Amino acid sequence: MWRGLYVPASVDQDDAQQRVLEAATLLPNTGAVTGWAAYAWAGAKWFAGMGERRAITLSTYGHKIAKRPGVEISAERMPPQERCWVDGIPITNPARSVVFEMRYAPDVREAVRWLDLALASDHVSRVEAAAYVSTLNGWTGVQVARDAIVLSDENVWSPTEVDLRLCWRLDLQLENIVCNRPVFDLDGRHIGTPDVLDLEAGVVGEYDGKAHLQGKQRATDIKREARFRASGLEYVTMVSRDRFEPSGFLRRTLEARSRARRLPVADRRWTIDQPRWWIPTHTVEQRRALSAAERGRFLGRRAA
Repeated sequence: MWRGLYVPASVDQDDAQQRVLEAATLLPNTGAVTGWAAYAWAGAKWFAGMGERRAITLSTYGHKIAKRPGVEISAERMPPQERCWVDGIPITNPARSVVFEMRYAPDVREAVRWLDLALASDHVSRVEAAAYVSTLNGWTGVQVARDAIVLSDENVWSPTEVDLRLCWRLDLQLENIVCNRPVFDLDGRHIGTPDVLDLEAGVVGEYDGKAHLQGKQRATDIKREARFRASGLEYVTMVSRDRFEPSGFLRRTLEARSRARRLPVADRRWTIDQPRWWIPTHTVEQRRALSAAERGRFLGRRAA
């Protein structure tokens, strides 16, 4: 530990929040933890795992700090209103924190991944991220951040869904793509909620990890696929290998699109128009409006 402090040997030194806590002891009075680490400290889902083996960035607003292993320094200007305290640690606000990762991402695909997962946490919205980016003219990576906002989705339920959607959006240049939007028949009955849906062609995209390949979950998935197909939707599955070598998945997608019945909306047997009794949760604003009890009830596996 630093500055004469110590950590008991029983503490997991690889734990993301422990790493943030230790790094924060180096902060000057006006500094803050930023980037992925700010989200991990605030308890946002996925960020601890996404930050594994990544350095923690301290925003020091020009103060010089001796370099330490696992810690990086950002000396970019930081107005006081962009700093907040969570459980005794100063962190940058959600918009600044995620936009920092977006601006320094190696490409727009990685920038979208950071933003999608931040949006899924409900700590920031697309409107809030865009408003913050609009104040950063001339800053490093600001154009990447702008492009990522256009490509983002507020309703991602897992990192793998980001990969699937971006295969369709960036590699195949498909436009009308939505995540986890419930699909209904024309009588208002819920058919299912696909990971990703191509609204133009009527193609469902699903990611099947290990949990989907056996037992009750596999049986459930087969029945679910049958319901989608019965409603006139085509169906294509991404598996783990496709994330790293997507050519087969892209080929299967194009084949599914060629089979899809490109019926006019008026002739389709499915719709994403929600019946009046359905509680929509596909935007950050909608989810923020829910009570704690409603979040547990309506967000299902998202809230887990």
